[in-house]
Amino acid sequence: MRIVYLHGFASSPQSTKARFFAEKFAQAGIPFEAPALDGGDFQNLTVSAQMQVVDAAASEGERPVLMGSSLGGYLAALYAAKHAHSVDRLILLAPAFHFLERWRARMSPAELEQWKQQGWAPIYHYGAKAEQRLGYQFLEDAAKFDAVPDFHQRALILHGTVDPTVPYQGSYDFALEHARTRLVPFNSGHELTDVLEALWLETAAFLEIAAPGVV
Repeated sequence: MRIVYLHGFASSPQSTKARFFAEKFAQAGIPFEAPALDGGDFQNLTVSAQMQVVDAAASEGERPVLMGSSLGGYLAALYAAKHAHSVDRLILLAPAFHFLERWRARMSPAELEQWKQQGWAPIYHYGAKAEQRLGYQFLEDAAKFDAVPDFHQRALILHGTVDPTVPYQGSYDFALEHARTRLVPFNSGHELTDVLEALWLETAAFLEIAAPGVV
């Protein structure tokens, strides 16, 4: 077993959850990799480019368990849908299904037009802890992909019921239509950093590994 962890939008492999799970899997003796999904070029970020990073990481050895947070969860689902025999299982933390329509809905037509005409918009990058430019091609490219990837591998979805960024309902609807997907709700928001130990217990149980410190 090996884990490929996909971080969220404007985040990095050094995010709180990525570091937490890296430590937990290391303690369990399970290989863990968290690639930088923007490849060091956030301004030219696209879903297509991120999928190439995912493919490079997923293709390196045995079939991976894809674990993704928010947009990383969406990417994991998208990759699994397109590579049915290349992904063992999935663990999705607040997967950003329908992210493009929510993004467009939160911006006015004038703001979207300004972004298009200017070619970029300032976005706060949590990994860099500073604003960075993001090109308009991000929205154009994202429109090429399904809002909710239809994968059928075994999956665990962990989602906060009071998530203001990615509504819990999207994960609920997906699990309702996919018998091999188990959804575990938490009384938490989008980041889920206040329930990390509980996330790990659910993850360890799903992967049938012994969680250190748990009898």
